[in-house]
Amino acid sequence: MRHTLEETQSARIARVLADRIISGEIPPGARLRQDHIAAEFGASHVPVREAFRELQSQGLAESEPRRGFRVTDFDLAELREVAEMRASLESLALRHAAPNLTRAILEEAERVTRHGDSASSVREWEAANRHFHRLILGPCRMPRLLRTIDDLQAASARFLFAAWRQNWEARTDHDHRAILEALRKGQTDLACTTLARHVGWIGKRKASVKNPDLKGVYKIPG
Repeated sequence: MRHTLEETQSARIARVLADRIISGEIPPGARLRQDHIAAEFGASHVPVREAFRELQSQGLAESEPRRGFRVTDFDLAELREVAEMRASLESLALRHAAPNLTRAILEEAERVTRHGDSASSVREWEAANRHFHRLILGPCRMPRLLRTIDDLQAASARFLFAAWRQNWEARTDHDHRAILEALRKGQTDLACTTLARHVGWIGKRKASVKNPDLKGVYKIPG
């Protein structure tokens, strides 16, 4: 019973810390202080260490010898790597999911897209966007693949929040609608190609300065 409780605590701590890291509340390079986090969550050090290892597996934290854990930094090379991996893996998932997509799923995905179009903040938009991707990819019935995609989407969200935390601009997502239209028509190849392009181009825009504004390289397609 104790082991189960510790796993539950660990999962909760990892989830909360991951949200803070992705949103930028805990910035890149910040130390994750085990004593402080254990006190905040009323937990022993064991589940906190387990949570840190989970963050490490997600690429959100790293261990330094004799110094504990810190939040990972990120750069454009990582952004491009994440985008290319998402393009390959999400199109693979969609190809396997397409035969299992029902009308109800596609209608829900359409509703979620409309909600994202009217989002008043980047956090609201990101939640709707991720919900859309989960809806159309979930029926692939490949849980390991979906876990990997979830981690990649979390990495993408870090860049997204860093670029668009302020001065959010609502937008219409034409790519989502094109993907849904292709799926309704049974055009799986077109849907997969559109999805791969939709997530794969991010970070490929060439910066004109050495330290570019992230909005310039992480422009959200509309």
